[in-house]
Amino acid sequence: MPPRATAVEIGLSAAIVAVAENDPLILCTPESSTSEFFSRMILPEKSATFRHHSLDGLPFGPFDPLAHRTLETGLRAWVSEQTQLKLGYVEQLYTFGDRGRYKTPIEDGAHVVSIGYLALTRATLAEDRSPAAQSGRWREWYAFLPWEDWRGGKPALIDESILPALKRWAGEKERPAQAEPRAQRLLPRLTRLRLAFGLDGVPWDEERVLERYELLYEAGLVEEAYNDGNAPHPPAPLGRAMAFDHRRILATAIARLRGKLKYRPVIFELMPPDFTLTALQETVEAISGRHLHKQNFRRLVESAELVEPTGATLTQSRGRPAALYRFRHEVLEERPAPGLRVGVR
Repeated sequence: MPPRATAVEIGLSAAIVAVAENDPLILCTPESSTSEFFSRMILPEKSATFRHHSLDGLPFGPFDPLAHRTLETGLRAWVSEQTQLKLGYVEQLYTFGDRGRYKTPIEDGAHVVSIGYLALTRATLAEDRSPAAQSGRWREWYAFLPWEDWRGGKPALIDESILPALKRWAGEKERPAQAEPRAQRLLPRLTRLRLAFGLDGVPWDEERVLERYELLYEAGLVEEAYNDGNAPHPPAPLGRAMAFDHRRILATAIARLRGKLKYRPVIFELMPPDFTLTALQETVEAISGRHLHKQNFRRLVESAELVEPTGATLTQSRGRPAALYRFRHEVLEERPAPGLRVGVR
């Protein structure tokens, strides 16, 4: 049989994060735009015949080597076109290239490889969450991954729904390792479950966001597994589904950000120039998904020497005025890894 020509297209996806009113937000595109861009890339002449389910997606667009000097230039151009947002901090996350990432009724299209990016913006740009504010819309990211929010304690759905279903799945006969779709599947299912969800004495690790989502996907407990044709429709899908593999990209972005705030001062990309220590703590809690002891957090901030007082105060409706602080930029020259090491065991 003669070799088939394989068409590969490069897509650029952005997980754009902000925090407003103590909620971590992710910028999503209108439901139709992500499908439109994907369908044009997969099979342009048949794009009008393809529409995905009405799901939120991340800002996305194809990389055009003639129009875009770099991958990041292309990403910024697509985000600006789709959301009218000018990106500040951006870093590349991962390359997502699995076949079956974008289930369509057309099987003879190009294979799409997405390069995911993490971008951070300040809360003032995210305060208006209405669709009329811009072409994109802000969503609370815990609506997509509700089991990740431990600020009020362990989410009830973990013990009520997730763990019973995953334990049943882990007890099933596993496929041979070579048939598993990813290298990490070489670990037994039960071992992966213990590590991901902190069972049998293993502590909960807030950075294992992607591992938890991958387990739920493989067990057929999220709607994307059904949309991709890999599982029956789950009786009670967990969290809000996203178009194509965008919830996997979001999980990767959350894991990266949670890890990075411990050794880089990225949290200040989400803060206004002047802020209270309470606002800083609430932003760290929103991203990490965990409650932090107030006095321990303040001691951590003071010992890290990441902030300095501005000399001004913020009048509050209750209690005394709160002192305002700002990020101390000199710390970037003083040591290589200035972060807030919350939750480090």
